Amino acid sequence: MQARFTRYADFWPYYLREHADPRTRRIHVLGTVLGVGLVLVGLLAGLWWLVLAGVVSGYLFAWVSHMVIERNRPATFTYPFWSLGSDLRMAWLFLTGRLEAELRRAGIH
Repeated sequence: MQARFTRYADFWPYYLREHADPRTRRIHVLGTVLGVGLVLVGLLAGLWWLVLAGVVSGYLFAWVSHMVIERNRPATFTYPFWSLGSDLRMAWLFLTGRLEAELRRAGIH
C-alpha cells in the first residue's frame, strides 16, 4: 500500500525512492522532455492534438517504466499534482547535473 503524505517535503524523497533504478529515471526524463516540448510546440502552433500527444507521451513513458522496470504503481494515481511537479523537478535536476545529490539525500546510492 502506498504511503499517505500531507506535505510535499515528505513526498519528494518517497518519489525519488520510487524511481530508484537509473533506467526508470532516464525514461522519465526522456518522456518529460518530449512531453513538455510537444506541449509547448502545440500551444505555440495552436495544434491541440500536439498538446494532447505531449501529455500522453509524457505519461506513457513514465507508466511503462514503472510497470516494466520498477514494478510499482505510479504516484500519479494518488498524488497527481505532486507527481507532475516531481517529474518536472527530477528532469530539471537530471539535466542540470544536480539529481545525484537529491538521490543521496533520499537514501538512493
